[in-house]
Amino acid sequence: MKLRRLATAGVLAALAAASLGAVTASAGGPRPPAPRDQSLRGLAARNGLYFGTAVDAGAYADAADPQYKSTVDGQFSTVTAENAMKWESLEPTRGTYDWAAADAFVAAAARNHQLVRGHVLAWYSQLPGWLTAGIQDGSIDGPQLRDLLHKHITDVVAHFRGRIWQWDVVNEAVSDPWETPSAIHLGGNAGSLKQKFADLLGPDYVADAFRWARAADPKALLFYNDYNIEAFGDGGPGDKTQFVYDMVKRLRAAGVPIDGVGSQGHLSTQYGNYDVLAVADALDRFTGLGVAVAFTEVDARSLTKDAKDPALDAAGQDVNARDQASAYNYHVLLQACLMNPHCLSFTVWGFTDRHSWIPGWFKNPPEGAGCLWDAGYQPKKALRTVQGDLAAAGPPMVQPRQPQKPRR
Repeated sequence: MKLRRLATAGVLAALAAASLGAVTASAGGPRPPAPRDQSLRGLAARNGLYFGTAVDAGAYADAADPQYKSTVDGQFSTVTAENAMKWESLEPTRGTYDWAAADAFVAAAARNHQLVRGHVLAWYSQLPGWLTAGIQDGSIDGPQLRDLLHKHITDVVAHFRGRIWQWDVVNEAVSDPWETPSAIHLGGNAGSLKQKFADLLGPDYVADAFRWARAADPKALLFYNDYNIEAFGDGGPGDKTQFVYDMVKRLRAAGVPIDGVGSQGHLSTQYGNYDVLAVADALDRFTGLGVAVAFTEVDARSLTKDAKDPALDAAGQDVNARDQASAYNYHVLLQACLMNPHCLSFTVWGFTDRHSWIPGWFKNPPEGAGCLWDAGYQPKKALRTVQGDLAAAGPPMVQPRQPQKPRR
C-alpha cells in the first residue's frame, strides 16, 4: 500500500524557511552558511526529515543551565518528553492525574514550532508504584489491568488529542534472546514484571492498545517502539527483528491501525553493530508492510574506562577510537534513514553528555559519552558527522519523505 503524505509541502517549506538550513545559493546570491553553523532541524528539513531529541524537563527549566533550553529550542524540529508523559509521571496516585509537566512540555514545543512524539502509553516499566505493586502482589488481576490500561490510553491520548504527531503506543513488548526462554516472545524473563505484565494482559493487548489509541485520536500516528531491531539476524526464533516484523505483519493483516515502527537505536561502540545497508534493508522490509519507520532514541555509548580493567582510565588512543566509532554508529543509522523516504524522523535520546541517562544505567562496566555534544556543550565528532551527512544528502538515493496518513 502506498504511503500518503500527512503534512503538506507548505509545512515543510515553512520549517525549512525558518531555519538557517533553508538558505540556498543562487547565481550571484549569498552562499549558504557552513553546515556546522546550521541547525540540525534546518539541515534535516532540506530532505523533509524531522530531527528530534528527548527532553529532560528539569534541565530544560534550569535557569543555571540556559544552554540546554536554547539548544532544544533552536536545534530540533521534534521533541520527546524523556519522562513527563510516562504513566508514573501522569498518574502517581491512582485515579488522580498530574498533567502539569507534560502540558508545559507540549506548550513549549508549540511555541518553538516543534512536533511532539508522545512517549509512552503501554509499557511494563516506569509504571506508578501503586500499579507495579498490584501486579507483583496479585491484587490487580488480568481483567483489572486491561481496564486500567484501556482507561490510561484513552485518558492520555484524549487529553493531548490534536497535539501529538507520533505516539509510542506499545513499547518494548517483546523479549530478548538472552532472556528465558530464549525464543523471542511477548514478555521477558519468566517471573519478571515484564512477563507478568504481558501474561495478565494476554496476547491481544498489543492490537487493542492501538485500537484504543486510534479511538481517542484519529489523526495521531501510532507506533510500535523497541530496541535491538536495527537489522535482521538469521530469521530464527532468536531474531528479535524478525519477530517484530512478523508481529507487525499480522497486525496489519488484521486491520489494526498501526502506522509505524520505531527503532530506538541505542548502540554501543564495544559491539560490532551494523553497516548502513543492513540497517537500510531492515527499514525497507518494514516499510514494505505499508508502515512508516523512525529512529526514536538514538545514542552511541562507549566504555569510559580501560576495556580490560574498569578500575583504570582509558588510554587516550582508545578514547579517540571510541569517539570515532560513536560517530560512525550515528552515521549508519542516519544514512539508512535518509535512504528510505518513509523514515519520518530521527530522534536522539538526549543531546549532551551532561544530562545523559547512560552513565546512570550502564555502570558495570561504566559506559557514557553517547551524545552529540559533550558535557560542556562542545560539538563532538558525532555531531559533525551528522551535520555532514545531512548536508550531503540528496537525490537520487535520498528521496522526499512520505509522511504517513493515520489508519482508520
